[in-house]
Amino acid sequence: MLISKLSSTAATSQIPALPKYDFDLAIVGGGIVGATLASALKDSGLKLAIIESQPLSTAAAKRQAYNLSVASGRILDRIGVWEQILPQVTTYSQISLCDGKYPRIVEFSPEDLALTGTMPTAKEGLGYVGEHCVLLTAMQEFLENCSHVTWFSPAEVVEVNYHSDRAEIKIQKEPGETLTIHTPLVVGADGAKSRIRQSAEIDTKGWKYWQSCVAMTVETEKPHHNIAFERFWPSGPMGVLPLPGNRVQVVWTAPHEEARSLQKLDAKEFLAKLEERTGGLLGKLELLSDRYLFPVQLMQSDRYAQPRLALVGDAAHCCHPVGGQGLNMGIRDAAALASVLTTASEQGEDLGGIEILKRYERWRKKENLLILGVTDFLDRMFSASWFPLVKIRRFGLWALGTIPLLKCVALRVMTGLFGRYELNFINRNQI
Repeated sequence: MLISKLSSTAATSQIPALPKYDFDLAIVGGGIVGATLASALKDSGLKLAIIESQPLSTAAAKRQAYNLSVASGRILDRIGVWEQILPQVTTYSQISLCDGKYPRIVEFSPEDLALTGTMPTAKEGLGYVGEHCVLLTAMQEFLENCSHVTWFSPAEVVEVNYHSDRAEIKIQKEPGETLTIHTPLVVGADGAKSRIRQSAEIDTKGWKYWQSCVAMTVETEKPHHNIAFERFWPSGPMGVLPLPGNRVQVVWTAPHEEARSLQKLDAKEFLAKLEERTGGLLGKLELLSDRYLFPVQLMQSDRYAQPRLALVGDAAHCCHPVGGQGLNMGIRDAAALASVLTTASEQGEDLGGIEILKRYERWRKKENLLILGVTDFLDRMFSASWFPLVKIRRFGLWALGTIPLLKCVALRVMTGLFGRYELNFINRNQI
């Protein structure tokens, strides 16, 4: 069991036999968000420890794909890892939204952002779809030969003690092999069930939805033409994201029991239902992966930071998967924290000081709250079957497709081209 303690004295001094490793920053969780933070700080001169509970190859082998916003692509490009990722992902230049079988379809294109002066380039399109293994493997390789980065993998965090001037992390690599890491700052990047957040007694607010998602990779008979689309049904939204080749990632949201039934359904029957739900647009479908089931929740941590500790990604917040914003929020968290820490390091400030970490919290908490609110509104509005709400949302679709300013604002949120965007971290190889 992970234990977190606050102390102003050297509470672990009674175990001097343990080896001690000193780092400027310890990231707990070596997934995409944790690896993004490490990659952004790769050339900062800071000594980084990344603690991952799984072997690196296992962590990267997860069969899942994500929507990546234009903003996320720009962040990864700034870091220097995008060149390796881009040829292995799909760039889509059109987004289509519709409400069940209602005939009106709202289509978004890059030109719809012209009013903001922040139009994406032709190379960027409106976003990307990348597989977990592609993204995390690229980041692992990017960090592989960096002398400032040390991986502890597989390794479990056993105990964290926070002191006035440092944190001490006790980790277990193998049975009988225990190490203690000393660092001014711990970053929790260990997911929605974050043991780092829980052990620090940081409360959260939010709720579990009445829905679960069934996610899978499917091969399509017809080309997807690099179009991402979201179709809303009373049971929940269905997102279809184009992957390289005639493949798509499908995220089918439904009430818990229905979602469990869809997961267990015979493959032939399931595909028949999926072909019907996608309106036959993709032709005959073939499953290429297992059907993964996960419940949906909205969660916002009361604090993203406290002395010696910062939270990023799902450890800090979770949103409904409608619109595919979850990972993008985490990537922006990592970029913002890297920027704050780079500035603090350049000015000789204490990286774990609360005044430093509050800069990060103020930056990200409000922006993330906007996304949490938008995704919750979309799911509730489009899942409602009450006739007046159905009329209101269909009027909303008409307005979205007709009023250029409204369309532009909505697209800015989808693409991540909103909020603060100044980043103070540099890939030295690009200088």
